[in-house]
Amino acid sequence: MTATAPETTTTPADFWFDPLCPWAWMTSRWMLEVEKLRPITVRWHVMSLAVLNEDKLDTLPEGYADFLREAWGPVRVVIAAQQLHGDEVVGPLYEALGTRFHNQEQPRNKETIAAALVSVGLPAELADYADKDTYDAELRASHKEGIDKVGQEVGTPVIAVPGSDGEQIAFFGPVVTPAPKGEDAAKLWDGTLLVASIPGFYEIKRTRTAGPSFE
Repeated sequence: MTATAPETTTTPADFWFDPLCPWAWMTSRWMLEVEKLRPITVRWHVMSLAVLNEDKLDTLPEGYADFLREAWGPVRVVIAAQQLHGDEVVGPLYEALGTRFHNQEQPRNKETIAAALVSVGLPAELADYADKDTYDAELRASHKEGIDKVGQEVGTPVIAVPGSDGEQIAFFGPVVTPAPKGEDAAKLWDGTLLVASIPGFYEIKRTRTAGPSFE
């Protein structure tokens, strides 16, 4: 009788992102490293900084308010791609958008979005959804699913994984730069899950002294 290798199972790790958020992009790079080192499979979802802050625009600095208005376009395109081409396109499209927006510092416009779409085998015409509210209901539903797990006082990213009792463990962040590699990435994952799983635990924080490093 020929021995067969035991089946390996992975745990889903749901990750909510806004393509324009540099800190979410940093965390997503870390998650891809964790995926190599721990038995998890990342599932990508959209949340929206524009939706999160839409009732605060009048109280925000003008520069950030302009950024939030600009942020509608990319999330609308990702949601449109998901609705028309399936969940499996969300991760690759985020990769293509994030690389252009953050690593390459390309303009956050429809031309850049169209190039990202084509690079992952999607129609360039999907970029036109940046200016349309066709799938805003689905966008808001995806955003709500993520933010409801952690509350309104955080941003992107949100990560959720099943806990040992079957209930999801969800948290904002971690906010980290540069994205840890190798054993450091694995240790940060283990530690984040440990503290996030403690009932009543809410926050560890210190002042950021460096911006996102995309190297």
